[in-house]
Amino acid sequence: MTIAGADRLRPLRQRTRGLWLLGPALVAGVAYLDPGNVASNMTAGARYGYLLVWVVVAGNIMAWLIQYLSAKLGVVTGQSLPEVLGSRIRNRWARRAYWVQAELVAMATDVAEVIGGAVALQLLFGIPLLLGGAITGAVSITLLMVQSRRGPRPFELVIISLMAIIVIGFVAGLFVAPPDPAGVASGLLPRFTDSGSVLLAASILGATIMPHAIYAHSALSRDRFGDPRDPNPPSIRTLLTATRWDVTTAMVIAGSVNLAILLLAAANLAGVEGTDSLEGAHTALAEGLGPVIATLFAVGLLASGLASTSVGAYAGAEIMHGLLRVRIPLLARRLVTLIPALAILAAGVDPTLALVLSQVVLSFGIPFALIPLVTLTAQRRTLREHANRPLTTALGILFSALLIALNATLLWLVLTGA
Repeated sequence: MTIAGADRLRPLRQRTRGLWLLGPALVAGVAYLDPGNVASNMTAGARYGYLLVWVVVAGNIMAWLIQYLSAKLGVVTGQSLPEVLGSRIRNRWARRAYWVQAELVAMATDVAEVIGGAVALQLLFGIPLLLGGAITGAVSITLLMVQSRRGPRPFELVIISLMAIIVIGFVAGLFVAPPDPAGVASGLLPRFTDSGSVLLAASILGATIMPHAIYAHSALSRDRFGDPRDPNPPSIRTLLTATRWDVTTAMVIAGSVNLAILLLAAANLAGVEGTDSLEGAHTALAEGLGPVIATLFAVGLLASGLASTSVGAYAGAEIMHGLLRVRIPLLARRLVTLIPALAILAAGVDPTLALVLSQVVLSFGIPFALIPLVTLTAQRRTLREHANRPLTTALGILFSALLIALNATLLWLVLTGA
């Protein structure tokens, strides 16, 4: 090949390599499209119309920065957030206490994802909820085996394929019954109307800015870019540039789908009796928009449960390994973490209520993941020349304060019954 020909091929190779670097954020982004998101956004749209559009938008903006910081920590240090905290928290009991709250967050995530998969299987095939939950857990084990045996890239491709199904399933209805533009615009004005809207706002944020996604993204970036066998590893700056594109792509997709779910409910389910549950929403969609849209919705919900429960289990294993320096067989761990979700299904608890409340639990775990993340990525001793700029740190602190304030308000409302 001539020198000129090689020069022409070089930009193509660089672009191809750049695309190959994408992936970890798309996998972590599935956590933003789990059944808890579906339940929270559908309930918000059905009960309050376009009122909480601004919460979805604001949550997605905050999520971009948070997920980028998580990935940056994994890329620069070669460690996940739980691993860094496991080495920094010297007191054994403090480390165990931190692990307990992080593990509870991971289990709350499992509850949402397994229940969502079970509901989808019941809607599609009439499978009982308990059996559907067991099937969802079994499929998640299979997907995790792909990651452990084939490596991160095949796992990414499987999860991204499921994400494509999720997008089609939840967005299709908007093309049949588009929302009111004036209503959407009015929903961009930040406000609440009652304690129920605050509860749903916290649920939406808990489903959008998920603690386990913060833990998982740093580990996914570490696994993806820390291969010592790579003879020509890309530079840290190249990886961080690719990561920004990766996170942007993932957040645009996740944010658009979450907004689509709320708008679909606001435009078609507001005021319709029984639509504050996934089953009721599916029935209303079938009656109002036709069986095809309702089926696509159920298929999207199933893909959401299967993909997100795999990422959640991955995050839970990383939390235990990083903080306790313990690894247990994946099958044993997955069986243990399935117990709460299966117990809820066996007890006959309303699935949609369980999904929404699980997202509230997640919202209370946000500060425990977010504050250490912002602190560590601001330290030059941790990230050296890649440490956060002052504006980045200031935004991280602002977002943390806003989330903590919302959670404190929610706690007060719940305790006082306001």
